[in-house]
Parts: sequence; structure tokens; C-alpha cells
Amino acid sequence: MHRTRARLSDGRELVYYDESPGRVPVPDPRGLPPVEPVCEVRRDPLTGDHVTVTAHRNTRTFLPPPDQCPLCPGGPASEIPDDSYDVAVFENRFPSFDARTPAVPPTVDGAEVFERFPGAGRCEVVCFTDDHTAAMTQLPVSRVRTVIDAWADRTAELSEIPTVRQVFAFENRGVEIGVTLHHPHGQIYAYPFITPRTERVLAQASRHPGLFDDVLKAERAGTRVVLAGEHWTAYVPAAARWPVEVHLMPHRHVPDFAALDTAEREELAVLYRDLLRRCDALYDTPLPYVAGWHQAPTGEGRDLVRLHLELFSIRRAPDKIKYLAGSESGMAAWINDVPPETAAARLREVTAG
Repeated sequence: MHRTRARLSDGRELVYYDESPGRVPVPDPRGLPPVEPVCEVRRDPLTGDHVTVTAHRNTRTFLPPPDQCPLCPGGPASEIPDDSYDVAVFENRFPSFDARTPAVPPTVDGAEVFERFPGAGRCEVVCFTDDHTAAMTQLPVSRVRTVIDAWADRTAELSEIPTVRQVFAFENRGVEIGVTLHHPHGQIYAYPFITPRTERVLAQASRHPGLFDDVLKAERAGTRVVLAGEHWTAYVPAAARWPVEVHLMPHRHVPDFAALDTAEREELAVLYRDLLRRCDALYDTPLPYVAGWHQAPTGEGRDLVRLHLELFSIRRAPDKIKYLAGSESGMAAWINDVPPETAAARLREVTAG
């Protein structure tokens, strides 16, 4: 993997990850004005959750026609000026978090109970291929490996930002999920706080030494394993929330992508693509999903959390979508209509192609 850095005309960073050396980046001809993001975080005093407020994101690009795709190389609206690329990563033009955001008052309305601080993190877009019509499932294993190496490189670099507490790589796929661009891509959020989900995991892991080892051991001995290799296991968790939900976990306790060794990355490229293909084969149509890579915090609690994938879909049948009911949306009390054992059996039985 060969990394080449460049700058877009508004000052945002663009990084190419190529499988061959020799790239000389093309200058961005658009003459964009400097980015002036305003990202603030407010803390809910009742739950302790952080809520990010970013008014500028309301004007972000939404499902443009193919000839206006900002992720296709070299086009009039492209964020990537070169005429081709393998994997490209750039700072989001409409970020939820940005280190350049100005200072904000420490409270809302002057009330100490309403804590507020700048959303001084970073948001990046990861383009998996320059082919607008492709998908991760259609890429060669070598390209999936390049994506993994890019995730690892970005995780290491973003973790060094002083204000960043956690790095999250993810892919949203399908209009049902709410994607705003069809081009195959994912995102990376470098949060200036630890997310609510990770805070709960940290609390559980601090009370249960060896939690991830025990979970993986129990899942590997059970009936919900979908795929297993020398270094990774994919399984439907015993308490799955979604009609399609799969976790992919390394056998070794590593905090993030950057800590994976060569053998682990090689196997992950194969198993991850296989898993995605099985998901698409479930209903004989591309599955809408969120594929999120949970990584350990950059500071306190880093030794407690193991890197793992949580992939889930809102599709519960070929022609039916799971909508969150009041119990789930309002109270986070989940109800799953598909037994996890049934979901695992279906994923094992389908042909990955």
C-alpha cells in the first residue's frame, strides 16, 4: 500500500492509498472557499449522552445524478481531482466534528446543567473504489485489504489528535438506511468524546475481566457461528437486536485496526467480503446495512475493548423493513422478531457467490 497526501482547494486533506507507487496528485481546480465548520457538542443532563449540533450539515449533498457524483474521479463536482484511484480518503466537506470549529460558551443559556463544548474531532470519507457502480462485495480481496490498511492508517493518525477520544470506521449502505451518495464508500468519525455505546461496554468490561474472551469462547461453542477462520470468527450474537445482525471479532485481543498484524489483515479481507456476500444472498437483493467497526478509546479504558465489527440490517423479510417501535426508539428496549439462531442458520446456508 502506497500513501500519497494532497490538499483540496479549500484546505481539506486528501490521502490516496494505492496498490502501486508513482502517484503525482492533480491540483483541485474548483477554487472552493475555506471550510468554516461550526460543530458543537451538548451533554444531556438526564442521560449523560452527548448530542452534536451541526447546522451546516443540513445543506450536504443528497443523492446527486451520477455525472455529479463527488466521489467519482476527476468529475466537475469531484472531491478527488485525479482521473483514477484505488482507495481515497478525504476530510468531509460537511463534518459532524472538526478541529477548526470555533470556541463556544461552556454552557447553554448560561445554565451549568447544560454543558457545551466544541466538536473538535474529525470526519473523513473513505472511497473504496473509483467505480461508481461497484460495491465492497464486488472488489477483489486485494482491494478489500487496501481498504483495511487505509482504516488502520487513518485510525493511527486520527488517534494522535489531542482532542480525539475514539475512532469509528463505518459504512452505511442502501437508501433504506439513509445514504446520501450511491458511490461505494464509508466514513470515519474521530469523536471528541466516548460514545454512549462504548461507555456501556466499558462499564460491562470493567465489571467482568476477560469479557470479550468469554463472549467469543461461548459464541464459538454455540450454534450461531456463520464463518470461522484461524484469526477471526463471525457470529450472530445471542442477544441480537436486529433481524440481520452479525459480529466479526478477532481471536486476539487488539484495541483497533492499527494493532492487527499481517496475517489478521489478510484473513479479514477474505472473511469480511465473504460475510457481505452472504448478507446480499439472503434475500437475493443487495442488503441495506450499517457495518460499524468498534474500536477502543484512545485513552482510559483502551485495554478493556476489543476491535470488532457490528453489521446490522433493517430488512426483516424480502419485502419488509423493521421500523423501530416506540419501545425501541423511546426506551432503547429492543424486540427482535427473528431468533438469532435462525438468522445464523440462514447466513450459513446461503451461497456467498
